Amino acid sequence: MFELISGTKRLVIDSPLVMGILNVTPDSFSDGGQYSSFELACQHADTMVSQGAQFIDIGGESTRPGADEVSLDAELARVLPLIEYVAAKHDVWISIDTSKPEVMRQAVNAGAHLINDVRALMAPQALEMAAQLQVPVCLMHMQGKPRTMQLAPDYQYVVADVASFLTERIQACIAAGISREQLLIDPGFGFGKTVEHNYELLAKLQHFQQFDLPILIGLSRKSMIGELLGKPIGERLAGSLAGAMLAAQNGAQIIRVHDVAETVDVLKVLQATQAY
Repeated sequence: MFELISGTKRLVIDSPLVMGILNVTPDSFSDGGQYSSFELACQHADTMVSQGAQFIDIGGESTRPGADEVSLDAELARVLPLIEYVAAKHDVWISIDTSKPEVMRQAVNAGAHLINDVRALMAPQALEMAAQLQVPVCLMHMQGKPRTMQLAPDYQYVVADVASFLTERIQACIAAGISREQLLIDPGFGFGKTVEHNYELLAKLQHFQQFDLPILIGLSRKSMIGELLGKPIGERLAGSLAGAMLAAQNGAQIIRVHDVAETVDVLKVLQATQAY
């Protein structure tokens, strides 16, 4: 069991929870442009909460392979109104998916409770900003940068290499003044990994329980599923649900997904079997 604390907000994690993805970007790999208008994004947030999402993960910059960076002002303009809307209307945890320190600061001030950083606070001043904000932070592993990460991923031992990276980042966070109890980890499916790397990480996800920290995973609709099954993005639901079930069985506490209702159902079935 884990407990997250963000200001006066507390969350006990004693079974796998669902994080709904809300990308307000024109170029995200799965839903790019689909929720780029404020009204549609708000409606989608409402829907995911009604379907059982305990987290809404709001992002204003795509991190898909080959993605271009966006300006600070553009990212803020995309995410801040939506954070304010969700914070005012729903009693859920709001996650800001960013690597920019200033976006972190303004997002938390607007109502975000958690920083979800694919660069694990390695951008200049990000570590210092997170320590100042004192909210939970998810540290994700990525080899390379979004634009180039899938060109030639290479590891000696992918599980050990990812674990070593996370160990270093956890130590850096603690040294900067971030409490260990405020950290989450994410092995980074699809971020600088081949299909084989991804499935080895999924099969050996229990290895990351050694950190005794909440494990967040995001493999919804990703190419690791599409390439294995030969399915386009819109036909990857079954594979995504299988991945969510396996991840939860292997120790993941937070499952980041596009398809909230279906994932909630899968986790309810899993939880029902764990009573025996």
